[in-house]
Amino acid sequence: MKDHFHTKLPSGRDIPFLTLGLIGIGTSGPIIAKSLIPVPSLIFLRNLIGGLVILPFALSKGEWKTDEQKSALRWAALSGAFLAAHFLCFFGAMRLTSVATGTAIAATQPIFAAIFVKFNGGHIPRRSIGGMIIAFLSVILITGVDLNLSIRSFQGDLLALIGGIFGAAYMLIGAKVQKNVSTATFTSVCYLSCAIVSLPVVILSNSRLSGFSSYDIALLIALILGAQLLGHTMFNASLKRVSPVVVSLIVFFEVPVSAFFAYIWLGQQPPIGTIPGIIGLLFGCALFVVKSSQETPQLK
Repeated sequence: MKDHFHTKLPSGRDIPFLTLGLIGIGTSGPIIAKSLIPVPSLIFLRNLIGGLVILPFALSKGEWKTDEQKSALRWAALSGAFLAAHFLCFFGAMRLTSVATGTAIAATQPIFAAIFVKFNGGHIPRRSIGGMIIAFLSVILITGVDLNLSIRSFQGDLLALIGGIFGAAYMLIGAKVQKNVSTATFTSVCYLSCAIVSLPVVILSNSRLSGFSSYDIALLIALILGAQLLGHTMFNASLKRVSPVVVSLIVFFEVPVSAFFAYIWLGQQPPIGTIPGIIGLLFGCALFVVKSSQETPQLK
């Protein structure tokens, strides 16, 4: 298990992989905020198409024969269910609060992952607790400011926070699954499972799956190519060689990248009062990850 949590920095092909991944996920929030496609439809179509694109590569590997592989596929499907819940919350947050604020709050995933592991019999290193406290106090500051501004923004903050919890479950299961199957197999099963789980939400919410404008279709394609294939998939692939600590730190830079794109595309700036909270949140999460690097929590 220790080999998986090595401290190696990215090198070779992982540098462009992670750079593309960062840009890819950084475009996610602004695209979601700009698109007029209903949230459930956006999640379903994004994951269905993304999963089908990767499926041929997964099938070519034939990773469904051993008991370990079959178990991994079941875990991957469960991961997809958590990913669907994460997307429903995160996508909803992008429509309610500012992109920078929602993305920053959702970046608490590593902390929630550690809490999950604690309840699973693991432990949280004492040296990392300070970062956790700073991060959560920052969340309280951000949500307090947004609550004073509008109930809508506050609701978006809460959705982003809940999305971070579901994202942590997805991240932990993904790390577990990729010890027994390839990234292609994991991501194809995960994305398709996510699409299947989100389909009832599409139906119950009476969200349409066609008749979109050419502009919204272009945004959907950009979301699939950027956040899905260049974002999640590239980061998952790099986890086989690069320390999860390093990957987690790189993911934090999604916040300024998303804020930049949101400003360029939407003319959107986070409320001035939330900026100290966003900075504190990023600092707290980064401190938590760095201090936990020698004792990274693991899912049993």
